[in-house]
Amino acid sequence: MSDRVIRVLVAEDQSMVRGALRALLELEPDITVVAEVGRGDEVLAAAREHGPDVALLDIEMPGRDGIEAARELAAELPAVRAVVLTTFGRPGFLRRAMEVGAAGFLVKDAPVAELATAIRAVVAGERVIDRDLAAAALAIGATPLSAREADVLREAADGATVADIARRLFLSEGTVRNYLSSAIGKTGARTRVEAARVAADKGWL
Repeated sequence: MSDRVIRVLVAEDQSMVRGALRALLELEPDITVVAEVGRGDEVLAAAREHGPDVALLDIEMPGRDGIEAARELAAELPAVRAVVLTTFGRPGFLRRAMEVGAAGFLVKDAPVAELATAIRAVVAGERVIDRDLAAAALAIGATPLSAREADVLREAADGATVADIARRLFLSEGTVRNYLSSAIGKTGARTRVEAARVAADKGWL
C-alpha cells in the first residue's frame, strides 16, 4: 500500500449520514475526510479551499444536485475525482453522471469497504460503476427526450399549467403543448404529470 493519504470531501445533505460516512472512511488508514458540506452549491468552493483528491457527492442535495456538482468540478477542478452516491438506483442518473465526467457511481447501501476500494481506484485513474446499474443503463439506453422536452416535463412535475410553463421557459403555449404531447408519447404515460414521474424514475430529468 502507498504511504499517500487520500483526501476526501463528503457532500451529503443529511447530517447523520454525512457523519457516518466520515467516521467509517476515517477507519481506513489511507483515507482522511478534509471537508464536509450539506449543499450541492457549496461543493466547488469547499474543493477549492481544501484540495481533496476525491469528492463523494450525494445525488439529491439542496442548491445543486450531485450530478451538477460533478459537472462543475470536472470543468473547474478536473484533478478532483467525483464519485456520485445515490439511494436511487436509476440507470438514467448513471448515464448522466458519466456524461458530466464523474469517475464513479455507487449506491449508498454498498459496504464501506467497497466505497473505500472505489475511492482508491478512482484516484488511480479508474472509473468505478455499480455493476447492476451499469447493466440496467445499457438495457434502457439513452434518454429519448430532447433537452426541451425534459425542460418542459420538469416544470410540469408539480402540476404547473401550460401557461405557467410557457411563461417560465419563454415559450408559446402551443410550443409547450407540442413538447408535452411528444414527451407523453415517448414515456408511454397518459398525462404530463405521469410522464414527468416516469422520466424522473428513469433518471431522464
